[in-house]
Amino acid sequence: MTIKRCNWVSDEEIYIKYHDEEWGVPKHDDQELFEMLVLESFQAGLSWITILKKRENFKIAFDEFDYRKISKYGEDKIEELRANEGIIRHKGKITATINNAKIFMEIQEEFGSFNNYIWGFTNGNIIKAEFKTESELSKTISKDLKKRGMKFVGPTIIYSYLESIGIINNHQENCFLFSKTD
Repeated sequence: MTIKRCNWVSDEEIYIKYHDEEWGVPKHDDQELFEMLVLESFQAGLSWITILKKRENFKIAFDEFDYRKISKYGEDKIEELRANEGIIRHKGKITATINNAKIFMEIQEEFGSFNNYIWGFTNGNIIKAEFKTESELSKTISKDLKKRGMKFVGPTIIYSYLESIGIINNHQENCFLFSKTD
């Protein structure tokens, strides 16, 4: 029997594993929430498979996505990252990640955790099957994050982010994971 997956999943093992084990699965750990925010920000203008293939390199380069460490990166670290061929070397995205780590911690302080903040937009509820690239929710969150000073957090990036952390679950009806969205 062939397992049916969402149409966007290629036959690459890394893509299948991401789809089957991570995408649309609710995440509540602040470290995981930050990791996905970083990866989604770097994905802007690129394909997700590119990011998945570089994910381990990102993890090493960005100190296991430790936002406390990242918030303290200076010019030397920025130049080190810009020279790292294993990641996306876009200076704006690198500096945005450092900036966003600082804002992430401010949000944690205000709300007790980033989890409380991000899931608070839906009162902890999962939104199912919208099949869009942005929504009123992603626009609202994007606007709030930008107001707080975050960068590379436009409505489309945030929509993808919400899918990656399970707030929006867009498994297609023919996907074997669709019924798990109930």
